Amino acid sequence: MASERLQKIMAASGVASRRKAEEMIAAGRVTLNGKVVVEQGTKADPEVDVICVDGAPLKRRERLLYFLLHKPKGYVTTVSDPEGRPTVMTLMKNCPERVYPVGRLDYASEGLLLMTNDGALAQRLMKAGPHVPKTYLVKISGKPDEKAIERLRVGITIELEDGQRVKTSPAKIRLAEDGANPWYEVILIEGRNRQIRRMFQRVGFLVEKIKRVQLGPLVLDVPPGKCRPLTVREVARLKSL
Repeated sequence: MASERLQKIMAASGVASRRKAEEMIAAGRVTLNGKVVVEQGTKADPEVDVICVDGAPLKRRERLLYFLLHKPKGYVTTVSDPEGRPTVMTLMKNCPERVYPVGRLDYASEGLLLMTNDGALAQRLMKAGPHVPKTYLVKISGKPDEKAIERLRVGITIELEDGQRVKTSPAKIRLAEDGANPWYEVILIEGRNRQIRRMFQRVGFLVEKIKRVQLGPLVLDVPPGKCRPLTVREVARLKSL
């Protein structure tokens, strides 16, 4: 990491404002690698250098990390599971910092999952539902007619786990691969629990497979169980949503 002024590092760690940090430095209360610092322009690398205020080391800033994970079928998107099922956290065990799933994919589904320790971004993405389209490939048992598909496109009433009945938002649905058990591309702007399964079941068809292939600007491009860090551009595009 590039070197920064001590007062900026201190402010970022939450120990004081920049102005107050400058006063602490001038008062000889700050040490850098064991030596008292009084010059305001002194720079340091918070990842390498030991910075102390009144003898207490500064808390290291948490590195913000962003990963695109291909969740395989048979994993839950939670930190822990009371039923003892494997969670996506086990797939990130080699990550240098603890990251968490944003949103969810149910146990029987697979596909793109965002993993990050940026809580502020996670909250913004969860609140920006209509601005973050999610694209799925869905295999259906049997072949719905166009009338059934149109009902799903305009929105259909489904029943949730708690018995509440809600109408889904309009969805984009197109045939991706024809056959006795066809694949459809489904684009949603919401993500209720088991929503796609409930939607197709409402028109009389069971879902065999679900794979999320896109989340906003992110496109699934790694094999099941693998992950990759997001590019700077991808993070910027997520933050702009």
